[in-house]
Amino acid sequence: MSITSLDGKRFAEMIIQGANQLAAHAQMVDALNVFPVPDGDTGTNMNLSMTSGAKEVQNNVQEHIGKVGAALSKGLLMGARGNSGVILSQLFRGFSKAIEHKAAITSEEFAQAFEAGVQTAYKAVMKPVEGTILTVAKDAAKQAVVSAKKHRDIVLVMEEVVAEANASLNRTPDLLPVLKEVGVVDSGGQGLVFVYEGFLAELKGEALPTRSANIPSMDELVNAEHHMNVQGHMNTEDIVFGYCTEFMLRLEAGKVANHPFDEESFRQDLSEYGDSLLVISDEEIVKVHIHSEQPGTCLNYGQQYGSLIKVKIDNMREQHTAIVNETTTPLQTAPKEKEQYGVVSVAMGAGISELFKSIGAKQVIEGGQTMNPSTEDIVKAVQAVHAETIIILPNNKNIIMAAEQAAAVLDEQVIVIPSKTVPQGMAALLAFNPALSAEENEAVMKEALSHVKTGQITYAVRDTQIDGLTIENGDFMGLDEGKIKVKGKEKLQVAKDLLAEMIDEESEILTILHGEDATNEEVEALVAFCEETFEDVEVEVHNGQQPLYAFIFSIE
Repeated sequence: MSITSLDGKRFAEMIIQGANQLAAHAQMVDALNVFPVPDGDTGTNMNLSMTSGAKEVQNNVQEHIGKVGAALSKGLLMGARGNSGVILSQLFRGFSKAIEHKAAITSEEFAQAFEAGVQTAYKAVMKPVEGTILTVAKDAAKQAVVSAKKHRDIVLVMEEVVAEANASLNRTPDLLPVLKEVGVVDSGGQGLVFVYEGFLAELKGEALPTRSANIPSMDELVNAEHHMNVQGHMNTEDIVFGYCTEFMLRLEAGKVANHPFDEESFRQDLSEYGDSLLVISDEEIVKVHIHSEQPGTCLNYGQQYGSLIKVKIDNMREQHTAIVNETTTPLQTAPKEKEQYGVVSVAMGAGISELFKSIGAKQVIEGGQTMNPSTEDIVKAVQAVHAETIIILPNNKNIIMAAEQAAAVLDEQVIVIPSKTVPQGMAALLAFNPALSAEENEAVMKEALSHVKTGQITYAVRDTQIDGLTIENGDFMGLDEGKIKVKGKEKLQVAKDLLAEMIDEESEILTILHGEDATNEEVEALVAFCEETFEDVEVEVHNGQQPLYAFIFSIE
């Protein structure tokens, strides 16, 4: 079938099919991470981002392709998570901008839109790296232009785009040495190829399997549960289970081997901790909603089976009180005056979140290495801070772009301090001075980033060779500023070896943040080692309660 003019309805189906194809292979994209540590979850981030765009498109299907493109751009923008998700959103932002005034497009206009997307994405990245999703998008767009000069049929153009995208993907190890060292192609590029393959399948009428439209979404079920259970309470004190807890769990083969996952048993066990329980699962992901007095217990239970990739906990008693007050209190009070400054920080782990609040953060967003908050999450947190100037601390390299994108769509004055680690974020926040101007604070907080060193103890999730080290699944690794420096079978010994590498004569303060995987005995033994070995270094200890990283070290 030949298609010489692409309208909005057909384009909407392409988007939905592309999102489905990516979703079906998200775990595979996750597995292509170049480091043997949980490092950004590219497949998860791209999937959540693309799904957000596809949902917005589904709500705005119409003949005019420009308007469908605008819906896609909006959905992707607000759902973008991690660097890969932000780049994906920028690719289709440029694509959509190029077609915004067109009711339908030709093959040449289709190709030009791909090129416009690449230009927008490259501009959005401060230091573009070749051998990534950017390269795959660029090569595919160039092929689209060449193909469009030969073919009026958009199907033929898309076939050649997919072929070149795959070829470019296979070339990524030649451009990025770390990919060749580990033996994988670029994960973001692979995710983009899946999207393009979905586009082509729709154009050729080769529909991919999709979830039945009759199955309600998690959000629909949650809304129904809230209607039945929360609104029925007449008094705040009647609420028995006060925390609305939602989380998403990615099943992990290693953990499921020890604790085989069965949805019914999982649901039955969780039911002991609350009511309004909903559990939806497939082969890879489990989504949970429960009203509980013990949200932490629910999360700990879930982690027996895999990794938490999204967590949301709301205090329903406070929500109910607010609703009651809204309906009973006359709206005559003067608006609260804005504070001069407000700080928004990203953190994973209840202890680290409390630590940021104790040193001045007004809002803390739950998120980090395997659970990157979306642009929309950051926008909402900024809007909740009633201040003239808002400062954002991403505290993770995969969240910086989403924070910058959030700042770009807000009317408020927003400053993003590009903190890549929790210690950097803490150092920046401690350098903040409310007596200084916004420009002066930005300068001193950015300067503070260079005054702290970050060490991390985590574990390998697969066998690999990198940086000259042979690493086996389950090995503990010591990371110095994200680079693997030591590895071994014993967690405590790896921690000692890493600190011995990092602490020097200029080091004055060592802060140890111990996580969920560190025992009290290990913490005590490590502190004793530090006090004996590094006599001139002051040692501070905090229970960060962070997942994935048994220890995070801040060295000043």
